[in-house]
Amino acid sequence: MTASEAFVEQLVAEGVTMIPGIVGSAFMDALDLFPDAGIRFVPVAHEQNAAHMADGYARVTGRPTAVVAQNGPGITNFVTAVAAANGAHTPMVVVTPSAGSTGVGLEGFQETEQLAIFSKITKWQVQVNRPDRMSELVRRAFYLAKAEQGPVQIDIPRDYFYGEGDYDIYPSSDLRRGPGDGEQLREAARLLATARRPVIVAGGGVVAAEGVDETARLATYLTAPVANSYLHNDSFPSHHRLAVGPLGYQGSKAAMRLIAQADVVLALGCRLNPFGTLPQHGLDYWPGDAEIIQIDADHRRLGLTKRVRLGIAGDARAAAAELVRLLEGEHGERAPDEARLAEINQEKAAWAAELDEWSVQRGDALRPRRALALLRDVLPDDAIVSTDIGNICSVSNSYLHFDRPRSFLGAMTFGNCGYAYPTALGAKLAAPGRPVFAYVGDGAWGMSLAEVMTAVREDIPVIAIVWNNKQWGAEKKNQVIWFGDRYVGSNLDNPDFAEVARAMGAHASTVTGQDELQPAIKDALASGGPSVVQINTSRELGDPFRRDAMRYARRHLPKYAHLNTKPE
Repeated sequence: MTASEAFVEQLVAEGVTMIPGIVGSAFMDALDLFPDAGIRFVPVAHEQNAAHMADGYARVTGRPTAVVAQNGPGITNFVTAVAAANGAHTPMVVVTPSAGSTGVGLEGFQETEQLAIFSKITKWQVQVNRPDRMSELVRRAFYLAKAEQGPVQIDIPRDYFYGEGDYDIYPSSDLRRGPGDGEQLREAARLLATARRPVIVAGGGVVAAEGVDETARLATYLTAPVANSYLHNDSFPSHHRLAVGPLGYQGSKAAMRLIAQADVVLALGCRLNPFGTLPQHGLDYWPGDAEIIQIDADHRRLGLTKRVRLGIAGDARAAAAELVRLLEGEHGERAPDEARLAEINQEKAAWAAELDEWSVQRGDALRPRRALALLRDVLPDDAIVSTDIGNICSVSNSYLHFDRPRSFLGAMTFGNCGYAYPTALGAKLAAPGRPVFAYVGDGAWGMSLAEVMTAVREDIPVIAIVWNNKQWGAEKKNQVIWFGDRYVGSNLDNPDFAEVARAMGAHASTVTGQDELQPAIKDALASGGPSVVQINTSRELGDPFRRDAMRYARRHLPKYAHLNTKPE
């Protein structure tokens, strides 16, 4: 077969049925085979958004797909989205066609060193050095994307798609992880069995390992409240009686108060991201004296951000199941701790009442928190929600509750704007039977609104919720607190986003009052097509992301002295 045929047949063997990107001559010989191979090529408006789509697809299916574009500028446009996938531990295969092998170093058209660019934001890289290694290296790329839980890059000189040879097409293979070291797990079981106030933090590894049920069994045995790690609100069902909500920015005070009193914390499938353990709502909640047990598939994350008593490299699902086996074998059945359950219920009720008070509508302009509460109550039970970075989108952390995994796609640690909408498109392609929503601020929407054209062209019925408060809210909040209400670059003069969406062929509406919001969402769902719901809100802003990361303005030159904001 030809090298292009070997490339495509190996994709088929890996179960690839959808690849986003932008058409390019560098890989066109392989692209020509996609339709007959059963692979849908989804052309986008910008390559960054293609990689975000691959991210959303993988986070919903649990399987990597590939993303591809033209060498040079098409590939450099991947960078932000690949960095985001790396931060989210999202498996994907980044196919980067490169300059022809005979022209390397001649500074030809669309030539750049593509491996160096991605060296710090991928789990593994390889360049196909001979056309007859095509299927072998494609298979290796998929295997390591799954094993390392992140993006890998396979760079292919454009002339290596051509030529004939004999190829083996390899069956897809996955790495099967176990629960971790047996001695460490026995010590973890002993610590948990003797804990008076154990707390479990369920992270993204619980979702990736499909270990929600095992986590629930462990929590039930211990009568341990379960907090979601930051931006993993789908790692434990919100309606479970032991669920206490997310930690981190704009998280649950119930979770924070309960973990503050913990004597043993089990961080299960959790990196203990610093952003998810910093003080919030005025609470410095991380328990400094607690024994921390961290279990994660990535051994490099163990003990990285917090001092831990035990760092166990293992699969979250297998580890939780083994802990239950050890506990039941050593201690038998356990009755629920009714006093602990009463305390958990009390904290959850107090937090729900406080959040409801924060969400009351006051004044004429629709408050962001009121809109978030109304959305919470109208979203379908099986909804998938992706959120962008920014003030309102991040405040939504308090309001987003899920009962099934693979439902919440946050922008994660890389925190790039323009993430939510293309990721939602990928999620919808992965789960066409589920309603998919993207929460996007008006600043970030400017980076991704062109993909409404993609949604219309490709019939991808995602609903974008665009928060139009005419400002870069997160940065403006910093200017409010530390820079004397001086707004440089943070105010936005926006067009009518609903009108723009309709011009692209989408269903669109504008919400200005609280009575209009839920009907607008129901209309968008009923439309059956791509929709944009523009919500015009007040300019009220939530807390800054990190008070410890900013300082009051202190100026020394006389010409700037009037800008000082440092309190006396």
